[in-house]
Amino acid sequence: MANVRVLIAKPGLDGHDRGALVISQALRDRGMEVIYTGLRQSPVQIALAAIQEDVDVVGLSSLSGAHNTLFPKIIDELEKRGAKDIPVIGGGVIPAEDIPYLLESGIKKVFTSGASTDALANYIEELVGEKPAHTPPKKIAHIGIAVENIDTALPFYTDTLGLELERIESVQSEQVKVAFINIGESRLELLEPLDQSSPIQTFLDKKGEGIHHIALEVDDIEGRLSQLKDRGIPLINETAKAGAHNSQIAFIHPKASGRVLFELCEPSEEEES
Repeated sequence: MANVRVLIAKPGLDGHDRGALVISQALRDRGMEVIYTGLRQSPVQIALAAIQEDVDVVGLSSLSGAHNTLFPKIIDELEKRGAKDIPVIGGGVIPAEDIPYLLESGIKKVFTSGASTDALANYIEELVGEKPAHTPPKKIAHIGIAVENIDTALPFYTDTLGLELERIESVQSEQVKVAFINIGESRLELLEPLDQSSPIQTFLDKKGEGIHHIALEVDDIEGRLSQLKDRGIPLINETAKAGAHNSQIAFIHPKASGRVLFELCEPSEEEES
């Protein structure tokens, strides 16, 4: 397969290109062919260069604050020339509140200043089919809440909130007893330690009762874990293990997510049906 060809461009009057040069070199180190168009390029110039160079992806870098104006114009210029199939991604100093507008305008993805070059390269490889892409998590599968005693905690959820208790189950792999409480398409899970060696007991000793983790429902958990490892995301579990309802679960290290503990959960076929 031919090398992925990427056009890196600096639209508008932005006079700094150190970041664009770093990105260009990082992509070359990943085996991609990179065409850098230089500073102060107009949307027309960038669109023409992308077509003439027959690139697979256009990457735009902006530090000047003009991204909301310039990025959509480049999408328009590509479309005028019958090249709307060339995906465009953006990055630079872009406030989070501007990202939804850019995505609605046709930008495939926006990488903010804290993103790594590895994350960018991996995304490009997925975008052009060099790597299998994984869809976002389907939904919040459940929220895990650590409690000292399920019998004591349960009445608030069932009597005060009026939620339905589905069942109570012991999960030996985590040394925990779990009360499953239905809420819409998701669940709350009350987590009571079975013994002193339980991770939930450790959590209770350090922090007391409260939210322990957020579980996200995913497909192909092993493939997703491999993808996260490739991206340098720290994991508590590098392979999936057995969870409740015969599901497969794995935890992402909280230092990757602002100290929030996330669980990936692939439900069993019986649970999905």
